Amino acid sequence: MGWTQNKIRLGPFARGFHLITSAVLNEMPEVTKCRVGLLHVFIQHTSASLTLNENADPDVRIDMETAFNRIAPEDQPFVHTLEGPDDMPAHVKSSLLGSSVSVPIANGRLLTGTWQGIYLCEHRNRASARTLVATLHGEFED
Repeated sequence: MGWTQNKIRLGPFARGFHLITSAVLNEMPEVTKCRVGLLHVFIQHTSASLTLNENADPDVRIDMETAFNRIAPEDQPFVHTLEGPDDMPAHVKSSLLGSSVSVPIANGRLLTGTWQGIYLCEHRNRASARTLVATLHGEFED
């Protein structure tokens, strides 16, 4: 059994839902040597989130953004407005989706479902780069 942990720096993304599975795996090559384990990915920000969802049809990403904008619209009378009208709705969306995902691993592969991928959910109009912490725990090849 062993542990490994990497920080992953993602460049700025436009507002919306972005598949980042490949980016995470590129920065965590240890996954390919893991016989059985768990990959935990955490985002160190409060105005973006992570989730697992549909990885095939790009329309899902558009519909997710539309649905979350209905749940937490920018024209709501929020009290916290110092960082702009998109900031507080971003915090609400981030809290609803969460700051991490955990994915089981077997034989060097993520055990996501056929149509699942890891999403960065960017909730700000003009976001900065984002930092993820990826932690892998498992049994590794010798």
